[in-house]
Amino acid sequence: MVMIKFSVIIPVYNRPDELKELLESLKNQSYKNFEVVVVEDGSEIKSDKAIDHYQEHLDIKYFFKPNSGPGQSRNYGSERAVGDYHVFFDSDCIIPKEYFEIVNKRLEEEPVDAYGGPDMAHPDFSAIQKSINYSMTSFFTTGGIRGGMKNEKKFHPRSFNIGFTEEVYEKTKGFSKMRFGEDVDMSLRIIENGFSTTLIKEAAVYHKRRVDYKKFFKQVFNSGIARINLYKRHPQSLKLVHFLPASFLCGTVLLLILSLYNIYFLVPLGCFTVLIFLDSFRINKNLRVAFLSIFSSFIQLTAYGMGFLKSFFKRLILRQDEFHAYKKNFYK
Repeated sequence: MVMIKFSVIIPVYNRPDELKELLESLKNQSYKNFEVVVVEDGSEIKSDKAIDHYQEHLDIKYFFKPNSGPGQSRNYGSERAVGDYHVFFDSDCIIPKEYFEIVNKRLEEEPVDAYGGPDMAHPDFSAIQKSINYSMTSFFTTGGIRGGMKNEKKFHPRSFNIGFTEEVYEKTKGFSKMRFGEDVDMSLRIIENGFSTTLIKEAAVYHKRRVDYKKFFKQVFNSGIARINLYKRHPQSLKLVHFLPASFLCGTVLLLILSLYNIYFLVPLGCFTVLIFLDSFRINKNLRVAFLSIFSSFIQLTAYGMGFLKSFFKRLILRQDEFHAYKKNFYK
């Protein structure tokens, strides 16, 4: 059996308690051939105590640098990593104990240059966290592009769960300076440079997403903006599915206006609401989570659609330069 050496690279900003949970899950991995590279990105609340606690249990390196955002911090970690594969997790992730065992076995059977895995909700997550996780992973809200794809070779890994070889990093120069969408940009450049990628569905992580609905709106709004920014860099990347949230937003507004004249125009929205409720209940087996999934799904679709339309107008109609909103929320 091949024993791949992994370098786990984690950018962190003001989240020592969160990092401690992640490190605890790494300590409990069944596969041990990995190092951990933690990059503190100019935090005011440092993680040094959490690092000290795990020095005896993990092969861990700790670096502190001025704040530049998660993408550049990941590159900083890659430059100091020694593993065959550089694996990136967000600090708000918890890693199932079989993760690296699964990845090592899959890469032994089918070597690829880069891989990604999906995210899921831990049973202990709050109802809001579970509802947000549903809206970010459901076929009815994202079309399955975040880990539910049937064609694994077309998957674009995300920064909360992505791994690639040292050769990939050297040729692509790592993550770009985009503040939002930099992980999708990285995935696209990996493919454009001729590297092979795949989705390892079994290599899922628990992604806490410690946000309320207001922060979630901002995050997804930026994602909608980033999609057009990505299109300008990678014209082939824009697909029909990316227009669906904007279409949903426009259709919802139209139906609400028409309902002022005839209440039956609300029937399609009612049907969609029931569909989301039933699907979330089927997955989560929880009435409260199913109910909250209605709110998170409408937020996800409308916020993304608003960001997408704003960016479409500014970048493609007015020909303005790349931009993003809510600039300070790099880690939220």
